[in-house]
Amino acid sequence: MARPYLPELKSSYYPPRARWYAVLYYPARALCRRLSLDRMQMPDEVTVSGLAAGFFAPGLAVWLRGPRLWGQAALAVSAALAMFFIAALGYPAANLAFGLLISLHVTGLVYYCSPMLVGEAFRTRLSFTFLTLLAVGLLLYWPVSYHLMNNHWMAPLRVQGRVLVVQRLAQPGNIHRGDWVAYAMHESQAGPHGDSVWVQGGMSLGPVLAVAGDRVQFAANFFSVNGRRQAALPYMPDTGEFVVPENHWFIWPKLDISGHGNVRAESIRHAILELADVNETQFYGQPFHRWFGRQQILP
Repeated sequence: MARPYLPELKSSYYPPRARWYAVLYYPARALCRRLSLDRMQMPDEVTVSGLAAGFFAPGLAVWLRGPRLWGQAALAVSAALAMFFIAALGYPAANLAFGLLISLHVTGLVYYCSPMLVGEAFRTRLSFTFLTLLAVGLLLYWPVSYHLMNNHWMAPLRVQGRVLVVQRLAQPGNIHRGDWVAYAMHESQAGPHGDSVWVQGGMSLGPVLAVAGDRVQFAANFFSVNGRRQAALPYMPDTGEFVVPENHWFIWPKLDISGHGNVRAESIRHAILELADVNETQFYGQPFHRWFGRQQILP
């Protein structure tokens, strides 16, 4: 005889297992009780959809709470600050606009939640504002500005006292001979004949002189790429040739050289020649020709 199906019943003797988020949940509950935030109730004037909309859109919380005139002004100022931040990317004024945008966003969100704070002590109001600032800054602005913008969209580079905005969406496969690229230069220390040449790592910017498969030849006063001569650049070797490997570029770096000790010029040329062989994995981005109507002057 087959065993009849018996539904499993939860025993009241054994408590349920703690979830993975319990490590964060219980300290958060304790902090809310400490700051008297657990006593606040959500009134009818505050909705979950309104909180979500005001959290993701700066100035919208003021428009939802009213009056509409102040809400329209908050939306307009927020949009202007965001546009100015992007247009002045890399300059101190952009950081100021970014800070003002966060302040306006947090102020509007706290203003929208003002019915929840009626009758609360000053410490509770201050704690709520501080936690709102942390939530908006860490959950919204920090991921958008540092992860999405700098790593995927655009990033400012300071080159010779000027700011150049680099397009991070550019692909290495679309780079051709003559295009300017920004790339990472790794720190190294090497040199022939016992000389020590130390190269400091960082970001570099320069034109692609040759691509994979091109033949590069050096002479006393010039170098040639596939037989086309060009004026020699500083510290280029006088003799030799090579073929650019696959997935590599030939970019001659511009370096500030400082000498300590007796280092041969041949060792310096050798170190710079190794740096000129750039792998596509070092690619960082491609500078925009114009940025918000401002022509970007390449060094």
